[in-house]
Amino acid sequence: MSSAGIAPASVAPSEELMLAQRISTGDRAAFETLMRRHNRRLYRIARAALKNDAEAEDALQDAYLIAYRSLPRFRGEATLATWLSRIVLNECLGRLRRAARRQRILHIVSTPETDASNRVAAAADEHPENSLGRSQLRSLLERHLDDLPEEFRIVFVLRSVEELSVEETAQTLGIPNATVRSRYFRAKSLLRDALTQELDFAERDMFDFAGTRCDRVVTAVLGRLPGPAP
Repeated sequence: MSSAGIAPASVAPSEELMLAQRISTGDRAAFETLMRRHNRRLYRIARAALKNDAEAEDALQDAYLIAYRSLPRFRGEATLATWLSRIVLNECLGRLRRAARRQRILHIVSTPETDASNRVAAAADEHPENSLGRSQLRSLLERHLDDLPEEFRIVFVLRSVEELSVEETAQTLGIPNATVRSRYFRAKSLLRDALTQELDFAERDMFDFAGTRCDRVVTAVLGRLPGPAP
């Protein structure tokens, strides 16, 4: 099996320490192995925190560089997956704090015209998900997941998407097990409510008959009527 297919939980602590030591000596192949082994989980954590694909990738790259410089100090007190997850979360939280500061500054200097243009741009980015195909449903879920508070969103990704246990999630985030359970329950409840509301709206629009389909049927029927066209 390639390194990309090895789940982080299946790697022995001794192997993790050996991998960290190899990377500390400048072994780039070992670092590539580490990244491929943990990329999916770490990207999902970054994406859950930042709610933006490109920003998540950029944060993940910066976090890997921090990890590369810090690996000589890795002693195996936690698993590499947990250690890396904390670095990614710290990088994401730092970005969110910087973005919040920039937003406060922009709010101070913004004008009514720029506020209006921002609202128009935000509205243009919205796209209703009317199809229940796999990709459309995934996009719908991701959109509502992005709307959750950060602490619920990250717990949900770790528990449901990455399938970490309550204990592993608590260790990764540095919070009690009970907090993981309550946040996970709340996240699922909020998502369920949002998706139920979305489905209620979708039911009203099922088999929509307006627009070109309506015109096409009317034209076809008129064309098949006996006698000359009016």
